[in-house]
Amino acid sequence: MKHILVIDDNEDVRKIIGYDLLKAGFAVDDAEDGISGFAQATKTKYDLIIIDWMMPGMNGLELTRALRARNVRSILFMLTAKDGDNDLEEAFAAGVDDYLRKPFSPRELQIRIRKHLQGRPAGDEAPKTILRYQDLTLDERSRRFFISGKEVSLTRKEFDLMDYFMQHAQTVLSRNEILNAVWGFDYDGDTRIIDVHTFKLRGKLSSSKAQITSSRGIGYILEPR
Repeated sequence: MKHILVIDDNEDVRKIIGYDLLKAGFAVDDAEDGISGFAQATKTKYDLIIIDWMMPGMNGLELTRALRARNVRSILFMLTAKDGDNDLEEAFAAGVDDYLRKPFSPRELQIRIRKHLQGRPAGDEAPKTILRYQDLTLDERSRRFFISGKEVSLTRKEFDLMDYFMQHAQTVLSRNEILNAVWGFDYDGDTRIIDVHTFKLRGKLSSSKAQITSSRGIGYILEPR
């Protein structure tokens, strides 16, 4: 059975969508805002996640970026009352797979969902990928990391951090972005933990053609040496 998460701050919308999807044969969970939705989506494998754009605390666009940063490969389906072309472009750039404007037909929603899920094994996320940058190779499925073809041992957090840097190579990442993506929005410890793990990664990259450098007052960037 395909598993769907509905994230919307409107309880009536959650109930209506949930009821229709249950009748259609899907397993359905829901969350009342972006923060709780992020927590659920990162601990449970969902085939598809329906996200409302306008939510307090963390809006749908921010949630989409955060989920993609955490390697959540579920199909992301955005619902919104926004109707500008720029809004559509922004949503797809953030990582959504489909977009439906409110008000919408429940039948159209189901048709689109079934189209996306067709042939997809229940409970599975999309295949993990192999990331490459300069002489670095990172295999998300096996969680192995290589420099010039030679495997380098990383701790679990070092791997997650390196994964995030490689997904956003040559982009300055703020400490808040890194903290939210790698440690989660519910982490309330010292942000210097980022500096500690990054320092260790920089040491392990000493022989690489790539390096992690600091951007004063902002964060870090993975770039050519």
